[in-house]
Amino acid sequence: MREKLLSPALLAVLLLVSGCSVQKIDKTRAAETGVKNVILFIGDGMGTSHVYAAMSTSKKPLVLESFPFTGFSKTYSYNGYVTDSGAGGTAIACGVKTNNGMIGTGPDSAAVTSITEIAHRNGLATGVLSTSAVTHATPASFVAHSSGRGNYEDIAKDFLNGTVNVFIGGGEDHFRNRNDNDDLTLKLRQQGYDVVYSLADLKKSESKKIAGLLAKEHMPSVAEGRKGILPEMVKKAIDVLSRDEAGFFLMVEGSMIDWGAHEKNLEYAVSELIDMDEAIGVAKKFAEKNGETLIVVTADHETGGLSLTGGSIPGKLVKGEFIESGSHTGVMVPIFSFGPGAARFSGIHENTFFLNEFVDLLKLKK
Repeated sequence: MREKLLSPALLAVLLLVSGCSVQKIDKTRAAETGVKNVILFIGDGMGTSHVYAAMSTSKKPLVLESFPFTGFSKTYSYNGYVTDSGAGGTAIACGVKTNNGMIGTGPDSAAVTSITEIAHRNGLATGVLSTSAVTHATPASFVAHSSGRGNYEDIAKDFLNGTVNVFIGGGEDHFRNRNDNDDLTLKLRQQGYDVVYSLADLKKSESKKIAGLLAKEHMPSVAEGRKGILPEMVKKAIDVLSRDEAGFFLMVEGSMIDWGAHEKNLEYAVSELIDMDEAIGVAKKFAEKNGETLIVVTADHETGGLSLTGGSIPGKLVKGEFIESGSHTGVMVPIFSFGPGAARFSGIHENTFFLNEFVDLLKLKK
């Protein structure tokens, strides 16, 4: 009789211990498996509704749907429940909550170190890609330090610090057509960068250091003819960075998911997300073959407060409504992860947690 009464209690204890053990084993195995490379995708403004809208209308399943682990990130900034891309990008890149509008600094305007800078100091190759100007808030958060996200020409100067081996996106004018008349591309060439201005020249480059300035300001949208270029950018960056035997860290931003949502244009936002998903597919193909590459996909914030109000999965149709302002919201954003260490990114996290996880998995010294 006593034995029967004890059995449920013993079973509960065993299950609890077993559950705790599994969590510890998962994290230990993730570290022991060995992460040599990290590829981080940031879908600017990408919320779960945007992702499901893309799933609903895409002609083929999204690559994201094959990722085994999912989680959420809380995006509030130091001085606001709703973040902007400067503070959101800085939290992800530097592990610090800061004021809206700041880039790579704490709320006191003091510079904080990004994962890109830490990886570079540890001998890894690094890359930053964006469909916007590379000096825009999210990519700038991984490279620059400024109390104002609009200080594009000052931000461009920080690319001369040499912490990024490959950077590709728009923003040529911030390097060449400057108020101080200083052509920063001449200095980049002196530092060994191959400075290119077209996709064709990007593909032909054999340099280990590339500055790809593919637009005067921002790159065109998918609807304006950019379709397929981001996947090509990712392919080239991986080809270059993977030559480094120490490994690499690469950040890729799909900037215009946010812009479509700001315009309350669901088709615009979805086309940009599907394009980024194709770029994720390029990275996943490399990661599957490589075996030592972690891919993490997340967002800096949600834009537009998108609600999906109808549609048809067989018909590849979706209907949605944005909030009247089309502005950012404070809702949590998704995290998708694949590869060694991916289990660490499931669950609910602060947006500042990414830095320490990347540092730990790559075995870097801060």
